Amino acid sequence: MSVTVVGSLNEDVVVTVDRLPGRGETVIGSSVAVLPGGKGANQAAAAGRLGTGVHMVGRVGTDPAAGRQLAALADARVNVGRVHRTEGVPTGTATIPVEADGGENLIVVVPGANAELTPADVDVESVHRAGVLLLQLETPLDTVRAAAAATRGTVVLNPAPSQPLPADLLARVDVLVPNEHELRRLAGAPPGDLSPAELAELARGLGVRSAVVTLGARGALVVPADGPALVQGPPPVRPVDTTGAGDCLCGALSSALDRGETLADAVRYAVTAAALSTTGPGARGALPDDDEVRALLAQTPAATPVG
Repeated sequence: MSVTVVGSLNEDVVVTVDRLPGRGETVIGSSVAVLPGGKGANQAAAAGRLGTGVHMVGRVGTDPAAGRQLAALADARVNVGRVHRTEGVPTGTATIPVEADGGENLIVVVPGANAELTPADVDVESVHRAGVLLLQLETPLDTVRAAAAATRGTVVLNPAPSQPLPADLLARVDVLVPNEHELRRLAGAPPGDLSPAELAELARGLGVRSAVVTLGARGALVVPADGPALVQGPPPVRPVDTTGAGDCLCGALSSALDRGETLADAVRYAVTAAALSTTGPGARGALPDDDEVRALLAQTPAATPVG
């Protein structure tokens, strides 16, 4: 089997700062780096590094950034034969200030060629025959819906950036992977801290078969189609940059599901991979391989049932 990712490719401009700016505030950065990114491409690279056969479907421009993005994905063992070069628009970009201490970040995305991905682009064999189809929302919603409808595989949707989603798309999703804020918005819940049990209740009300709610440094909440919800904590690591940790989790989760692992086991594997990804700079600076993840799994705690 294989994982097919339909999604965005961006060039990330990562600026290191002592602290993130407030509204209307200017802060001084200490360094800048230009790195490959985009939620779709980051997730594809994470799965590719883990040894999964991965196909990427997306669009870039005809600018120099396009060549850099394609080369970076190929280096991560991702098939880029269905990534189209698009005349007249630039490759997508993202500007990301990152705190030097702790790695917290903000992200501003300019879609560029990602906005030109069409339903016709996803009517391809790699989507139809995917073992796992991994989707996000940095490409047009109609294209995401078309891809979910076209595949025979397991559909994993990371609903980011957050937006309202139609019922027909949610009904096609096998595993929804939101963070806490995205889940609250999808469910129409007010802002505020919620317990794992409350988050699980919100997830079960969305009409998807199962959900994995990412909890940042606390790991992830597993909400299966049947059985109790579980909280999966992460292994101990020293984070440098949290950019792309959620993308690594999605890629690793899809890789494990494609291998036939249960949802709970796949989440434990994915949380471990995501923790490792925070130990280097940028969205892909520390993407682990399968050996690295399995070596750290012994330090990843067992999941605990939600009371």
